[in-house]
Amino acid sequence: MHNYQKVKGLVKLLRPELPFAAGICVIIGSVITLGHFPSLSELFLGFMWGFFLSGSAMILNDYFDIEVDKVNAPNRPLPSGLISSRTAIVFTAIITLLGLITSFFINSLAVLLYIIFWVIGFLYNWKMKEKGLLGNLFVSSSVAITIILGGVVVGNAWNKSVVIFSIMIFLFNLGEEIAADAMDMEGDKKRSIQSIAIQIGRKNALYISFSLFVAFIVVSFLPVVFDLFGIPYLVIISLTDSIILLWAIKLIKSRTIKEGRIYIRRLYLSALVGMILIILSMIVL
Repeated sequence: MHNYQKVKGLVKLLRPELPFAAGICVIIGSVITLGHFPSLSELFLGFMWGFFLSGSAMILNDYFDIEVDKVNAPNRPLPSGLISSRTAIVFTAIITLLGLITSFFINSLAVLLYIIFWVIGFLYNWKMKEKGLLGNLFVSSSVAITIILGGVVVGNAWNKSVVIFSIMIFLFNLGEEIAADAMDMEGDKKRSIQSIAIQIGRKNALYISFSLFVAFIVVSFLPVVFDLFGIPYLVIISLTDSIILLWAIKLIKSRTIKEGRIYIRRLYLSALVGMILIILSMIVL
């Protein structure tokens, strides 16, 4: 039972839904670039590349945030003592190595980019997170680049569709980051993190977050304007945007931190499901 709890703690430390989303974003970039489903090898390598790159960043985030999480999330594996700091470092090394090995099976540019963005993830968790908006921009750029990385996997990173989707991911993640900071104010003060919420107040930060979600919705219709995709995309993105707008409105109206975190998670999951459906529509229809 003890070992089971340890394994469960490692999974919780990894937060697999976030690395999974990063892997999906790489696949989205590949599908958008090609206009069809990539080969199975490209699919697998691209997904695992994004998964391991994000996974290592997730573990490092908890490692550097132990003191903050003792206030914000005391039940997390590290602050609760379920997983030791040494185990977290070893786990990070294993995930990092697996990602690096995966990169070698793609191409040399994939190896270089993996190293660059692993370092960016490390620097963000170590120091840049304390810089407030600058840190938010730092991590949102790293998330948005996963779409471009999908293009790298299949040999073409810079077509119009890929760039638009990358901007969408950037805006959504930035809104989510600012909203999450608004829920973590008390713990962030212990680490002297100058988040937007701490500087201008939780409510004002949530309004900025809401504006970014609205910007995401506006940009999401650019593929329709440029006639890049068909009717299925219009239907899926319209439904997804409606749900995102609903949760975003509920987020700015949330009265408690717990309630706010619930809506942030729903926003994230709604966007993830929407992206998955978009991929499937491109493949099947």
